[in-house]
Amino acid sequence: MAIIGQDISQAKNFLKAGKLVAIPTETVYGLAGNALNTAAVASIFETKNRPSFDPLIIHTSSIERVDDFVGEFPEPLYKLAKKFWPGPLTLLLPRKSNVPDLVTSGLEKVAVRVPDHPLTNSLLEILDFPLAAPSANPFGYISPTTAKHVQDQLGEKIPYILDGGSCQVGLESTIVGMENDQLFIYRLGGLEVADIEKIVGLVQIKNHSSSNPQAPGLLESHYAPRKPFLLGNLDELVSNHLRGKKRFGVMSLSKTFKDVKVEYQKQLSPSGDLKEAAQNLFGFMRYLDEQNIEVILAEEMPVEGLGNAINDRLKRAAAEK
Repeated sequence: MAIIGQDISQAKNFLKAGKLVAIPTETVYGLAGNALNTAAVASIFETKNRPSFDPLIIHTSSIERVDDFVGEFPEPLYKLAKKFWPGPLTLLLPRKSNVPDLVTSGLEKVAVRVPDHPLTNSLLEILDFPLAAPSANPFGYISPTTAKHVQDQLGEKIPYILDGGSCQVGLESTIVGMENDQLFIYRLGGLEVADIEKIVGLVQIKNHSSSNPQAPGLLESHYAPRKPFLLGNLDELVSNHLRGKKRFGVMSLSKTFKDVKVEYQKQLSPSGDLKEAAQNLFGFMRYLDEQNIEVILAEEMPVEGLGNAINDRLKRAAAEK
């Protein structure tokens, strides 16, 4: 199994040797490899069983180091980087020729971000290359938010997990790019749309799934538990499944159900706090997936703030595989 520790020198040595290391960020744990080493990038796809047409995000330590692998930095996107990096924001930028095609799935833009985690930032600062790092889980499954989540799923396939505790945001980064001078959000995530619009004005949301995505994390069935995952009106879903005598679990924002075993229901935030709900989402999904139940029932969140991004993940979890 992988070594779990906080030794960035040991992590650096594995990465320089072309190996993969799991790294903590404020969003989720990433499965990291040298982004400029095609063999290391190929190992990421192989280890996750991730389709090669799904592009990766490059992580670096500062806005200044982006010039090493990006050809142009449009002013509106630069403004966002100055405001929100380090943080849960990914930008789609024109790539330089040193970025392997495998990282971008052949696209001319590369997804870039500066994560907000002291341990990973310290690691990135001592590397002379950026890290490609999708979520550290088998492709399509629930994203990991603790080192243990990574160990449980990929511990036999990688040498080292950098343990940075529980992720503070819990949702993947928001992805923003430009087309013909218009700003677009390609993926809703841990940075709220309203905060982005305070800096650059109105943005359009490309809230679609694709079998040939322009940005990471846009495939229709994604972030999904192994068990069937049903999304809808919880009162109706619970009532129907109680009549059907099925073993089921429930994930709500704050509701509780007296006829459902306590250990089979999770409230994302008893107070209705959507930031707390985002932090708990993947961990609670994973918990219910491990219980002795046949199906997981869930409800959508209020359509405001981070509720939009949480709903995006819930819909992808519920999509037919």
